[in-house]
Amino acid sequence: MAKYERRLQGEFDRVLNILHDEILRGSMSATYEDGSNYGAGDVRCAVRVYERYSYIGGNRVSLNLTLLGNGTDLFLSAITSGGSQAVFFKVNTWGEEAFLDCVREMAEGL
Repeated sequence: MAKYERRLQGEFDRVLNILHDEILRGSMSATYEDGSNYGAGDVRCAVRVYERYSYIGGNRVSLNLTLLGNGTDLFLSAITSGGSQAVFFKVNTWGEEAFLDCVREMAEGL
């Protein structure tokens, strides 16, 4: 498992759409699996789950993306999982790190 979290400033829907589009463009095998939206007053939350094939690790990796917003104050949490071929412990996390690097680079540019 790899995790990246960051506070951002911006318009919630714009940031969410940029992240979504770039994740799907970042890999030929990336797919959007499912998502959920919730809002209460000015607070909004979007959860997205993506999956892609990791050529480096030879396996599939998932990415859970959560964007929380209160006006233009945003919080992004991205967590990857999968990617290991071992039964009892993780032996490689290259695919997870590479998937997360895609999100990290986008968030740093926002």
